[in-house]
Amino acid sequence: MSRGFNRLLEAVVRIDVREIEFAEGTKRITGGVGSGVIISGDGLVLTNAHVVSPQAVEISITLASLERVGAKLVGWDHWTDLALLRIDLDAVKQRGLSFASADFGNSDELFAGQTVYAVGTPHGLTRTVTRGIISNPNRYFEDSRGVNGYETGSFNTWLQTDAAINPGNSGGPLVTEDGKVVGINSRAYIGADNLGFAIPATVARKVAAALASNGAISRSYIGVRPGVLQDLERFYALASNTGMLINSVDPGSPAAKAGLRAGDVLLNLNGRNVDGRFPEQLPPIQQSIASLPIGAKVILGVKRSTSTVELTVQTEKLESQVGEEWAFQKWGLSVRKVSRAYARENQLTDQNGVIVLGVQPGYPAGEAGLARGDIITKIGSEPIGALAQLKSIYAAYEARPEPQLVEARRNRRISLYVIKP
Repeated sequence: MSRGFNRLLEAVVRIDVREIEFAEGTKRITGGVGSGVIISGDGLVLTNAHVVSPQAVEISITLASLERVGAKLVGWDHWTDLALLRIDLDAVKQRGLSFASADFGNSDELFAGQTVYAVGTPHGLTRTVTRGIISNPNRYFEDSRGVNGYETGSFNTWLQTDAAINPGNSGGPLVTEDGKVVGINSRAYIGADNLGFAIPATVARKVAAALASNGAISRSYIGVRPGVLQDLERFYALASNTGMLINSVDPGSPAAKAGLRAGDVLLNLNGRNVDGRFPEQLPPIQQSIASLPIGAKVILGVKRSTSTVELTVQTEKLESQVGEEWAFQKWGLSVRKVSRAYARENQLTDQNGVIVLGVQPGYPAGEAGLARGDIITKIGSEPIGALAQLKSIYAAYEARPEPQLVEARRNRRISLYVIKP
């Protein structure tokens, strides 16, 4: 192996995580193992968002020397399945430890058949190297919700490889023969052979830089769900490679308010032509929308039936469907805040309330008849507009347990339940 590859091996780490999970009506601590790669001399470690989440309570890094040090979460981005950690440099200095950092390569130059290596901790086996090729440098997934229910993969295509990627490889680097990081290993098809996928380095490098600066990435949203135009051009009297189909428009979104409809064809964005004929072309278009300034006015050139119209849309901040989660253990109830995105997709009248994630059998919430999927909208006469309100009500209950009248929506019907001490 080259000197560059050996240096890369010194930069790959094992990541052990303990984090809080809210499920089945309670809060619990779970553990997991993943991989990461050190990308800077000041101890920044790039890994997957599904390896380390904001709910992490303890993060441990095993260096190439087999020494363990702590780490903190710097930033997290479920949209690309990437997270950034920082090694405890004080501990490294005090203990006289050292580490290497890896260099990025250019994933845009990869080609099918090129040799690559996946490095990581499959099934807890640290510093494992597997060899394969790039099977496809531009793979598209129609729906990639892979990070604990969070949305993933809307803004990039993936590197497909036949290098073995197993549980524990997540977050480790996909590298070329000279040790350059061209991808961050993310997933594999369960039950299939030689189908692994990595986030391209061109995406990972930009996301890592943004997370290092701001801890998160703000993106814009207009509320359109794209579709491909392949084989549909004749129905819309369009030339090939012209426009992107609007499959659907989120209710209440900026696009809906501007008058955009399902079946419209987006021809241009601020005067720039759009080409969404093939699935692989959709993520770059979505990324171009997401990269617009939040609150900016955007002019969309749209083909509708036989006419062309211009619509002006004002972008909003992109939000996940997954809201803040919490557990009220004496009630045996775990919940998630209704987010704006969830309310729109499920055609709710507003974003008030919390979604029941689970109830513990034999505890007050379960005995009252609440079930997973219910949306609690009121406690007594008080609407639940924020999770903090429910926390406050619960704190009063803990101090002085009294029956609580709960209003909840189930299958669009409102019912009343009584939580008894």
